Parts: sequence; C-alpha cells; structure tokens
Amino acid sequence: MPVEITWWGHATCTIADADIRVLTDPLFARRLAHLRRRRGALPTPDAWRADVALVSHLHSDHLHIPSLARLAPGTRLLVPRGAPRAVPGLRRLTRLRLTEMAPGDETTVGDLRVRAVSARHDGRRLPVGRRHSPALGYVVEGEARTYFAGDTGLFESMAEEVGQVDVAVLPVGGWGPYLGEGHLDAGRAAEALARLAPRSAVPVHYGTYWPIGMDAVRPHEFHAPGEEFARLAAERAPDVVVHRLAHGESVRPEVRR
Repeated sequence: MPVEITWWGHATCTIADADIRVLTDPLFARRLAHLRRRRGALPTPDAWRADVALVSHLHSDHLHIPSLARLAPGTRLLVPRGAPRAVPGLRRLTRLRLTEMAPGDETTVGDLRVRAVSARHDGRRLPVGRRHSPALGYVVEGEARTYFAGDTGLFESMAEEVGQVDVAVLPVGGWGPYLGEGHLDAGRAAEALARLAPRSAVPVHYGTYWPIGMDAVRPHEFHAPGEEFARLAAERAPDVVVHRLAHGESVRPEVRR
C-alpha cells in the first residue's frame, strides 16, 4: 500500500506506511492553556489509532499527556531521551511501551525503521522546566522515506543527517504572531526544502491554534503560512510537489522506486 499522510492539525499527522500507522506529536485538545483551536474539527477517535507515536520535544503542544493517554494499550511511544524524568506525567502512561531516543538512534516497528535526527529547538518543558531533552526529528522508512521535522530551525547538517527522503513534513508557522529562534517560517521551510530535495512536502504547524484574545493581532500569520510556503517552494525547490492539506485531509504522495 502506498504511503498515506493525514494532517489532523498543528504538528499531528498520521503516516501510514507498510501497514503501520505512525502518529506524530498527538494533540487532540480544543484548548491548551492560552491557545484555542480555531480551525478544523477535533480529530475523531480514528486519529487516536496508531502502532507507534512519535514525540519530537517536550513543549506541551507537542508532548500533551491527555492526548497520549487516549492511545490504545500497547502502543509504542518514542520520546526524546530524558523525557520521563523531565515530564513526570509520562511515567503514569504505563499502558504504553515507551522508548527514549537521541539523534542517531534507530528502532523498528513491524516493517518500519524509525530513526531519530537532530532538531534545532528548545528542549525544555516550558515555561519553568529546568531539565532538558534533545529536540528531535524522525525519519520513517518503509515503502517510502518520510521526514517529520517536529519543531526546528535551519541547521548546517540538516540534509546530511536526514538523508534522501521522499516526503518532508515541515513546520511552516506557529501558534502566535511571532516566531522565535528554532522555528521554520514559510521562507526558512522553503530553504529547508531546497536543501533536502524530497519529491513531496506537507506543510504543518500553522492554521490550527491561536492565542485567546489575539484574533485581530496579525491574523495573516495564522492563515497565510501554508500558502506562502507553497509559493516560495515553487521558486526555491520547483521540482518538489507541495501538498497543502486541509484539516483531516489525506494524500498519497509519489515516492521514489
């Protein structure tokens, strides 16, 4: 079966490959602290179904304990090394099979190989976390090679560490009117695409959550990053097909044979 990618919103996707369902940074909340889901219905229980879930870093919009608690008993859960020490709630998820990962680590799930790669992003559990874990991206290899970047800025060794991939799932925005260090906006994501040179790309991490009471503050930063990424990608990486998905929409991208 060809690889299929479904975007549920924010950084949450299902990557279906080699009869294995991979769930990225599960976030199934209508509201998270000061953030409200403004676009896309909450994912249905079908989105909770996974063989393995990948957590890229410790921020609560990526490592969300209530969402992880919805996963079925026995689900594999890959988290950055040191995450259970930094986030005690992880230790209560005893029904899940947890594996700690660091850049370069690999594991298998059925016929899939999952490899952790570096990311350039704050590894603390904010706002008061003192303990750090490495922020990660993941390369999922089955019928296709799919790169899930998590949250990251550009870094010199990105293409070398990630290697050749068919699909790049890249963050192109954020949840507020300003992006700090360690993030890709639409322009930097297009530059990452030029370096990685996959066949296809799926933009994520935009157009889902926005701070309560800030609806009128630079609203284009909420709506526009996906479209802006597609425009800039056409200029900087014209051979890459960009699939700009609606919430809950799926695509079966072309892969190298």
